[in-house]
Amino acid sequence: MKISARNILAGKVDKVIKGAVSAEIDLTLDGGETVVATITNVSANALGLTTGTPAFAIIKASEVIIGKDVQAGKFSARNILHGVVANVEDGAVNSEVVIQLPGGSQIAASITKASVHALELKVGDNVSAIIKASNVIIGV
Repeated sequence: MKISARNILAGKVDKVIKGAVSAEIDLTLDGGETVVATITNVSANALGLTTGTPAFAIIKASEVIIGKDVQAGKFSARNILHGVVANVEDGAVNSEVVIQLPGGSQIAASITKASVHALELKVGDNVSAIIKASNVIIGV
C-alpha cells in the first residue's frame, strides 16, 4: 500500500498505556527520538501493539507546526522534535520545509510561505517540529 502522508517514521513501540477508550503509544524511532500517538484501544488491539513491536509513526506534512527557539516553551502538544532545516521549497501559497532530526529521520512540514518568511527559515536553522499526539497515525 502507498499513502500520501509525507512522514512515515520507522521505530519500535516503547510503551502502551491504555485508558478507558484510548491508548497512548510511545514509539522510539530508529534514530532514538520518541513520538507519542493517541489511538483507540480497538486500534491498538487490532494492530497488536506491545512493547517491542516494530511500527511506523505516520504524520501528514500539514499537521506539522514549525517553531524556532521553543526549548524554554511549554506546549500541550506531546511531540516536540528538535532538528535542523534541511530544505525549504517555496510555493505560491504554501512551502515545504524538511527538518533533519539528529537520529537521521526527516520530517516534512507544509506551512504557509508567509510563515517561512516570518520565521526567516533557511537551511541550517535550528527548529522544532511540533505535532499533537492525536495527529500521529500508527501503522505496522
